[in-house]
Amino acid sequence: MKAVNALRLPPSLPTVLWRGLQRRCPKCGTPGLLHAYLKVTPACSHCGEAYGHFRADDMPPWLTVFIVAHLVMPPMLWLERAYQPDIWLQGIGWSVITLALTLLLLPRCKGAVLSLMWALKAEGSERS
Repeated sequence: MKAVNALRLPPSLPTVLWRGLQRRCPKCGTPGLLHAYLKVTPACSHCGEAYGHFRADDMPPWLTVFIVAHLVMPPMLWLERAYQPDIWLQGIGWSVITLALTLLLLPRCKGAVLSLMWALKAEGSERS
């Protein structure tokens, strides 16, 4: 039985993505994948897994814009069609909602992208 426990299988892809969305280590699930909002921690403080060399580049902002647009546009169009509120009120309201969602989702999207890169071993040419 100990031989089976000694064999550690890597976590499944859904588990890795869920950990990334929570900004946790993709390998062990310990918090701390990101620090200082969007900075990648060089290595996990618990298991020592190195993920500081992964470069997510433009994927997290693109994914954030994609998600926020799909969350904001349907209610915006419905509200305009149903009630036709003043344009200044919509401009302020939807801008605040869009900014809040963007700031909330950007680090989570970056964590998910970094975790996906870790799971797929997409380390790039930066690793020596």
